[in-house]
Amino acid sequence: MTSREIGHRKEEVRVHDVPVIVVMGVSGSGKTTIGTRLADALGVEYAEGDDFHPPANIAKMAAGTPLDDADRAPWLDALAAWMAERSARGAVVTCSALKRAYRDRLRASAPDTYFLHLNVPREELERRVAGRRGHFMPPSLLDSQLATLEQLEGDERGGTVDATRPPEDVVREAVAALRR
Repeated sequence: MTSREIGHRKEEVRVHDVPVIVVMGVSGSGKTTIGTRLADALGVEYAEGDDFHPPANIAKMAAGTPLDDADRAPWLDALAAWMAERSARGAVVTCSALKRAYRDRLRASAPDTYFLHLNVPREELERRVAGRRGHFMPPSLLDSQLATLEQLEGDERGGTVDATRPPEDVVREAVAALRR
């Protein structure tokens, strides 16, 4: 068991009970912020999903061209391999996981995967993305991501949280959901 400070409360989480958690959502939803804090709260390894993209994907997105399913395939396969290696001990990884088919592909490698969807209204997403510096994802791709996003379905293990709240509140809610 490990103790971690979350906000002002100390949470007890049994590390061996933690699944692989995919913090998902469109660009600007706060995946990195929530993912790193959630991994710290749970005492598990964290990975930034963007780091798994091949250079060609980064270049394509930086040029303002949306990725297609063929572009995403090697990225999803690399993420799935990372997740499979950590499925017994738990981990947190960020990944847009916009389509059910992408989530199914990831879930095949780590069947107990929990998807935490960060929900943020469009206006807030636009504000966040426009304010980022040094990120390869331009604001012009937000429309394609929102059009591609498929909400979690009832048979998918996971939950949706309002990610406009302070990060410590989002993490607290995620930890509580994992306990249920």
